Amino acid sequence: MLHAHTVEEVRAAESALMAEQPEGALMQQASYGLAVAVADWLGRVYGARVLLVVGVGHNGGDALHAGAVLARRGAGVEAVLLDPERAHAGGLAALLAAGGRVVAAEEAQQPDVLVDGIVGIGASGGLREAAVAVLACFPDVPVVAVDVPSGVEVDSGEVTGPHVEAALTVTFGTHKAAHLVDPAAAACGAVHLVDLGLSLPIARVEALQAGDVATLVASPRGDAQKYSRGVVGVRAGSERYPGAAVLAVAGAGCGLAGMVRYDGTAGPQVLDAHPETVTGAGRVQAWVVGSGGGDDAGEALATSLADGVPVVVDADALSAVTGPLVTRAVLTPHAGELARLLGTDRDSVEAAPLRHVREAAARFDAVVLLKGRRTLVARPDGRVRVNTTGVSWLATAGAGDVLGGLVGALLAIGLDPFAAASTGAWLHGAAATLASGGAPLTATRVAEALPAAVRSVLTKRG
Repeated sequence: MLHAHTVEEVRAAESALMAEQPEGALMQQASYGLAVAVADWLGRVYGARVLLVVGVGHNGGDALHAGAVLARRGAGVEAVLLDPERAHAGGLAALLAAGGRVVAAEEAQQPDVLVDGIVGIGASGGLREAAVAVLACFPDVPVVAVDVPSGVEVDSGEVTGPHVEAALTVTFGTHKAAHLVDPAAAACGAVHLVDLGLSLPIARVEALQAGDVATLVASPRGDAQKYSRGVVGVRAGSERYPGAAVLAVAGAGCGLAGMVRYDGTAGPQVLDAHPETVTGAGRVQAWVVGSGGGDDAGEALATSLADGVPVVVDADALSAVTGPLVTRAVLTPHAGELARLLGTDRDSVEAAPLRHVREAAARFDAVVLLKGRRTLVARPDGRVRVNTTGVSWLATAGAGDVLGGLVGALLAIGLDPFAAASTGAWLHGAAATLASGGAPLTATRVAEALPAAVRSVLTKRG
């Protein structure tokens, strides 16, 4: 599991560790890890040109000490100090002793890489004008950010003003929400973690890894039969949108559950595409409701809730949700649908997805899966999982229908709603990556790749 901690948690853990170590040891460890990451990213050190843009405090100190390490290994290192009187004294002395130089932005040589040591994780708000002006002098130079790209909100993942767009972010001790949650995550580029040996509490923001998914998705027992493996029901599609039913059944019928039952108007189309499907109402362990359901989706949701089994509420059925549901549920909105549920606008949700998904989960007492580049899955208690799998080609019509069916299958085999939603998002993204191979893809191909995605994690489990 990848964990993301808050600034307060990181600061407390750092203070506890520093009390056990010689003065400056933690900064030396962090700055050396930063220097190694910059060197690896450059692919060379000797002769490389590195420009440090340095603010005040420990973040600037990390950049300066890292610059000293690189200078000692033959890099040409220059530093622009945004506030020379308050620059980290020890870091500056180390840089100058190693042969580095302090320059004005207009005097700097054209660098191969710019190291963003402007502000650290304790800052808030966008970049100040002086920093923006310095960065504007080097518009095409790739940036390595120290801890987080300066100007992003660390604990929320929001962006409220001018900020750094990094090619690589080197962070220390643990990930932070800004590394995982958009829009800040989109500004981080690749993220490299330098382990500092911090003792940290359980994180409220996390991301599943392949090994975690492998522990949640088990192969059937030797004595299993189709009913014991779980039956997932699908109430989706309509005369106008029969394809939504076909795709939802494709996700549900990926093989994780023992049987798929379809109850709706698109039965002929579903059977033509998936002849193994059983049609008509009947007993299930979970329902998937809403994709392409049109005006009948509300009634389908009410009928499904009456069964008392977990329900995936998607697309048109979300319009019928006005408060907590009577059974365990996973709501699967995109940003526009979540905005309607919360009575706000789409831009607000996209600017602060973490805050809004938590609000929705608490308001509706349900797990909420907010679809996006970094899909968020929130529990009513505020715990969140961020999905990091997938490719941009996954933004295609019908992909959400497949995801809803997949989450329903995971509910039917016995996963709790939080595990089902986060595992489903992970597998959905992994399947898209396999199906795409770097090329465009369709929702049907994502569904077809789901068994291979499951196989890939089960193989890693051994």
